[in-house]
Amino acid sequence: MSSTISTPVADGYTLADAGDFIADYTAWLWGCGATCTRIEKNAGRIARALGYDICITIMPKHISLTLSDPSAGCRAIYQRAMVNCGINFDLNARLSALSWKIADKKLSFSQARQLLEEIIATPYPTTQLTVLLTSLANASFCRLFGGDADAMLVVFAATFAGFELKGMLLKAGLDVRLVFMMCAFVSTIVAVGAQLFGWGATPDIAIATSVLYLIPGVPYINSASDLIDRHYLCAMSRFMDACVLTACLSIGMCAGLSLMELSSI
Repeated sequence: MSSTISTPVADGYTLADAGDFIADYTAWLWGCGATCTRIEKNAGRIARALGYDICITIMPKHISLTLSDPSAGCRAIYQRAMVNCGINFDLNARLSALSWKIADKKLSFSQARQLLEEIIATPYPTTQLTVLLTSLANASFCRLFGGDADAMLVVFAATFAGFELKGMLLKAGLDVRLVFMMCAFVSTIVAVGAQLFGWGATPDIAIATSVLYLIPGVPYINSASDLIDRHYLCAMSRFMDACVLTACLSIGMCAGLSLMELSSI
């Protein structure tokens, strides 16, 4: 929404074009898991490179920005809803790199717009290597907590099954809270096999660590970062989202234990 009519500049874009571009950019950056500070810095970097001043207000589900042209006296206000694309470090890094390319004048505005479209259109597949490394990492956690080799093997299998299921359910468009419950349930069922069949001396550790891959660490860390930077609403929102996902994880795990008739671990 613009309060004045924008006039084209040398590169062929207007204040309205720049505002739309930055609004879309910040919505995707917010959705992929960037902190509020990173959003402000990246958007400010782009705006200055395009010759405008910017003021950003970041809310838990929306971003509002005011873009102004000091030389022409033009001002425009834009709002975008957060894009629910999930935590994506690759997308985060590529969007940040885009802001630097614009700031260093390595891209024209039209090239930057095209590159943004290419970045957000890139699928985020869960590769077998990612699943394998995640399973190995969770098995390592099992060892750190005192699990033996049999427990590590069980945790590897439980994580592999749960992480594969997570990728399939997210691609199917299921609510992330339901996904967390179902994945925790499946991983717990697999891990309980260590205790039911007497595999190893530490089956309890295998069960307890089988769902650690689902812990929403990034939202917890981002909430602390936003709190430090005085983005209190976003910090509380991210913290509550992380708590809800943790609760969903616990519900799925408890359901698995209950089904297998294990009241405690």
